[in-house]
Amino acid sequence: MSNTVLLSIKPEYADQIFYQKTKKVELRRVFPDLEKDDLVIVYVSSPKKAVVGYFKVKKIIKENIPCLWEEVEGKAGITHEEFYDYYSGVKFGIGIFFQKSKTFKKPVELEKLREELNNFRPPQSYRYLKPDEWEILKRLVDYDFE
Repeated sequence: MSNTVLLSIKPEYADQIFYQKTKKVELRRVFPDLEKDDLVIVYVSSPKKAVVGYFKVKKIIKENIPCLWEEVEGKAGITHEEFYDYYSGVKFGIGIFFQKSKTFKKPVELEKLREELNNFRPPQSYRYLKPDEWEILKRLVDYDFE
């Protein structure tokens, strides 16, 4: 069974993914249990505070930091310095390459998520959506994922 993950992303990176289309890989310090074609729902953090879109996983790599930089340079939306600052203190990093990034016609703001999803709390990094949460979220964004 595929996983559906809710991923928190800062507004400037969400813009690079959905509007500028310049960001092609999301970087993480922790490895989410994802596989090719899994769905990632994007929650944009403050000040936006809303679920705005999604992407499908193309591939995931786990590499030592210098090798990861070679793979993601020019695709991750950050500078060399920002990259090494982010991965400071760890030996390995995760790159989630994605495809088919799309925005929802109607983003779902945090207040509405809390009303519909029993005091919803946005993840610090990511969290897996339970089947009932996923069904509610699909209804809220009014989007056909098939």
